[in-house]
Amino acid sequence: MYATIVSTGAYLPEIEITNDALRARFNGNAPEFVDKMEASSGIRSRWYAPSDWAASDLALRAARQALDRAHKKPEDLDLIILGTDSPDYITPATSVVLQGKLGAKNAGTFDVGCACASFPTAISNAAGLMATNPSLKTVLVVSVYLMHKLAKEDDPMIFFYGDGAGAAILERSEEPGFISSAFQADGTYAKNWLIPAGGTVEPATEDAAREGRTMVKMFERYPPEINNDGWPRLVRRVASNGNFDVKEIDFAIFTQVRKPTIELVMNDLGLPMEKTHTIMERWGYTGSACIPMALDDALQQKKMKPGDLVVLVGSGVGYNQAAAAFRLPTVERRLFGN
Repeated sequence: MYATIVSTGAYLPEIEITNDALRARFNGNAPEFVDKMEASSGIRSRWYAPSDWAASDLALRAARQALDRAHKKPEDLDLIILGTDSPDYITPATSVVLQGKLGAKNAGTFDVGCACASFPTAISNAAGLMATNPSLKTVLVVSVYLMHKLAKEDDPMIFFYGDGAGAAILERSEEPGFISSAFQADGTYAKNWLIPAGGTVEPATEDAAREGRTMVKMFERYPPEINNDGWPRLVRRVASNGNFDVKEIDFAIFTQVRKPTIELVMNDLGLPMEKTHTIMERWGYTGSACIPMALDDALQQKKMKPGDLVVLVGSGVGYNQAAAAFRLPTVERRLFGN
């Protein structure tokens, strides 16, 4: 038996923050940074959730859409896996909060905390569990990002952060779905981009909060080769693990942080840009959620077809990187909106 994606969903909140709005916010302090980042990333806008929302509120809407498209009820879910690095709480897991809000009373839950590599990691987890546990018939995988609430408003890196959530429903099927996965990481970069206080290294004291150590901050840039070289290497590994050739890939979706990086990597792999999709131009960097949101958007635009071989490649702080390969079902009408 295979784990097959039968539906997807995505949620983009309604408050638009354009690059011009950020230029006005910085008011001469760092306007050149916005210009530079716009040119190098392709990001022109991003969208924020209401100030009283938590990550689970975004995830809830994407999950409901995926369930509706799968013609499923929350009670049909056997398991919920949620990926994020902007959780509702340090503990409990955001997945269990989502389970309560969704009313998925029969589902177990757990979180995946691999930052922006969370979705392909979670998909791989779901597929493996479903292959070895016949009781897991329907699984919800959802990733969500609400990092702007954990950043200082005057931090220029807020340029990247857009809110959003993406989801997928997986079912057991005799038709090949999930094929393979690959992972790589380097923890020596763990302190490059992080929230310093709030965990066991440094609890969230009043002093830590007052000095801004409970907010996300980039302390040192990652070298470009982490993605420029790392993504092609990861794609070739997931292809080798799945016994297929890179040239057989019909569609590839990457972490949506810089469009030029995706162009460089697709060229390295010998794949045309028509075989990928980008959303950062319109929606900003939606972090943990960007891969499922891009997957859903590409499906809604009918850029993929039944039976396509699809590879998802995620890259997150830490750093963590993960790839998952799967075939879209050939007879699953729900996924293609028919």
